[in-house]
Amino acid sequence: MSSNLQVKQRIIKGNKLECNVCKHDKFWARTTLMNTPRMTFFKLDWANKQALNYICNNCGHVHWFMNK
Repeated sequence: MSSNLQVKQRIIKGNKLECNVCKHDKFWARTTLMNTPRMTFFKLDWANKQALNYICNNCGHVHWFMNK
């Protein structure tokens, strides 16, 4: 993990996020493109939707969130 990532508690819809695997409560964040075969075929990967990931700083489990 890079030292410039902000590891902290995260709040999702008013609830403190807790890791489903180890119950740790500190996460770092990243965004991930949700690639689809059609967009990849047309070389439009950049236009795919993004998901927000919170990665547990203890065990590395990735929690995925998408805006609706």
